[in-house]
Amino acid sequence: MSGPDDSAAAPLQGCCCACASVLWKIVKVILHAVTLLTVFVLILPGIVQGFGARIALQSVCYAVLACLYIGTSSDRVERIICGVFLGVLAAVIVAAAPSVKGKRGAPVTVMFACNLVALLVYCIWKICKLVQACLRRLRVRGEAPAADPEAPLVKVQKPETACTAPERQTTFHIHDLPRKFSYDEIRAVTGDFGTMVGRGGSAERITSYKPVGEEDFLREISIVANVHQRSLVRLLGYCLLQGGPGGGTHGQYLVYPFFENGSLDWWLFNGEERRRLLPWPTRRRIAVDVARALAYLHHDCRRQILHLDIKPANILLDGSFLAHVSDFGISMSIAQDLTSVDTCGRGTPGYMAPEKWSSLLSNKSDVYSYGMMLLELVGGRRGYQASRDSSETPDFLARVVRDKMARGELKDVVDAAMVPVDEGEVEVVVKVALCCVQHQRELRPSMVTVVDMLEGRVTAELPPECRPPPIVNFTEALSAPVTRNGGTANNNVSSFQ
Repeated sequence: MSGPDDSAAAPLQGCCCACASVLWKIVKVILHAVTLLTVFVLILPGIVQGFGARIALQSVCYAVLACLYIGTSSDRVERIICGVFLGVLAAVIVAAAPSVKGKRGAPVTVMFACNLVALLVYCIWKICKLVQACLRRLRVRGEAPAADPEAPLVKVQKPETACTAPERQTTFHIHDLPRKFSYDEIRAVTGDFGTMVGRGGSAERITSYKPVGEEDFLREISIVANVHQRSLVRLLGYCLLQGGPGGGTHGQYLVYPFFENGSLDWWLFNGEERRRLLPWPTRRRIAVDVARALAYLHHDCRRQILHLDIKPANILLDGSFLAHVSDFGISMSIAQDLTSVDTCGRGTPGYMAPEKWSSLLSNKSDVYSYGMMLLELVGGRRGYQASRDSSETPDFLARVVRDKMARGELKDVVDAAMVPVDEGEVEVVVKVALCCVQHQRELRPSMVTVVDMLEGRVTAELPPECRPPPIVNFTEALSAPVTRNGGTANNNVSSFQ
């Protein structure tokens, strides 16, 4: 439960982020202006004396201009154009030097002319980009969109106090609603898209969203924004970009909180030392938290939500190793009365349910993926890797665990790095996992039943395909003596008479 300090901290964080972004823009403009003015003064003739010193000074100025061109380019196309332009200027300088060999000051004049042209072209280029950005912002602000339910801003109209009193409006942010970030803010958070946010000290994680239609993207935002459960990652904001600087940028971005301990797969599949830091109580709590989150998505939301990509990489761990289900990038909501939906191509190999080949997935497909994740959580090994062994099938780990359980060899399927464990709890979790990974989706339990089995309200039983076959002692039956006064064999014979 959040206290009074939490509600005050969020607006303060947003204010600090906005102020820092504006301050950084001002500093960049000042640095640009000072650099350009310095270069202009240095390339003027008469600053230094001597032929060699003037050549060296012009060369340094050319190098500074080249760094400005390449360093401030926003995409690959601009860098290529800048490189070609600088190469042409360099070719002019090199070609002009031998032709004026007899004139001592001519090479300096050629370099001065090339540097001056480069400086003027750079200034014109940046001024044009600035004008384009201003026009684009004015055009966006001038649009009067219809009521947007996903907009994080709400305008409250105050009643008029008198006939001549003007209409006054107050704009404020509602806490916990996703915020619409600008393209510049996304660039500032990611360091101009040069840093993979979420692996460093940043407080936000930016996920590139597969480009879809604007209407579908905003509908997905509204669905995820209405999801409120402790073990589901909360959406902080989004950015819908129709055209970035240069006219070639397009994309949508989702902004999520940053989790200190990364994803579950980083702890499970990167050596025994890391797995030892995940003891059995922590792993069991992760299993229960993820099950509760999926039960909420499947049964407690107004519109049922299918995640369709449950795997350890999408389970994030906070500072207390509490699990949070993330990556709604391919999730979708369906009406409660639908039993299946066409979602061909969604998911990750090794975690996708067998019915994916028929393109009819349902909430039982999430159950299958959850079961595969449970097997990896207990065993501490990855279930399937397409590039590791072509002979392995996606359900290889499930088949191995079924065989071990049928032979009563539970210890062989438990990760040795987390010994000691509660064998009773481990057996329950393995039974639940095997129930979840059954090939027939009708036989799989719902996530509500999974939660009840994990928490002991419902008894977890092995599915029929995992139970050991009954043992019949035919030797004892055949060696039993046959008597006339009610023996076993005599009774059997008399029944046919």
